[in-house]
Amino acid sequence: MSEDATRPEAVRAGAGEPEPPRLSKSDDPVTAHDADDGREHPGREQPPTTSYQRLQQGRPDDGGGRFWSVRRAPALIVGLLLLAGTALLLYDVALVRTGRRGGAWRRELAADLATRRLDDPVVVVCAAAAVLLGLWLLVLALTPGLRNLLTMHGEPDLRAGLERGAAALVLRDRAMEVPGVRSVRVSVRRRRVRVRAESHFRDVDTVRAETEEALADGMASLGLTRPPRLAVQVRRPVKR
Repeated sequence: MSEDATRPEAVRAGAGEPEPPRLSKSDDPVTAHDADDGREHPGREQPPTTSYQRLQQGRPDDGGGRFWSVRRAPALIVGLLLLAGTALLLYDVALVRTGRRGGAWRRELAADLATRRLDDPVVVVCAAAAVLLGLWLLVLALTPGLRNLLTMHGEPDLRAGLERGAAALVLRDRAMEVPGVRSVRVSVRRRRVRVRAESHFRDVDTVRAETEEALADGMASLGLTRPPRLAVQVRRPVKR
């Protein structure tokens, strides 16, 4: 038997080009991904994941509440200050317990507090500073923060938010589509959206009415749970 007779057929009949290799169903990356059982397999590239903030259970407003900030910076500052003060005090107490002489700063501070009156200006200023610091911490703890995010309608297990800058760009594009509008400035707040437009032709009242209608449609397309009120101002450009 010759060598050519034992070699498998690799050329198409009449085509003159090699036949491409056939992939089985298990070798197809799309089919294999669709048939995945959801477990992690080493060596296989996992699809990217996105983290979302889950809704609080039992909310009837489909997640209409504001996003809460984690307040990392204030918590870090307060924690470091408390840690430093506690460590310094414990170090001085440990010196006294071991029979050594305590720090001069603690003896002077104790003597000063024992002789100073409560109506002393220094005591009043320190007390006022402590009260203001406590009020600031209470405000941070009781307020949600993240004022730059506008809450959108979400899914049952997801929350969605839109930045004010993005909302301003969408509303600005909607206003620029109105015939006669030359330039638009949009300022988005939590309760009100201020729009200042300039019209170089057409009647100002007509342009204002069409701009308000276009902005109302744009506001509805944003899907906000609490849409802010619109305040539209249209004027002629200043002649120079």
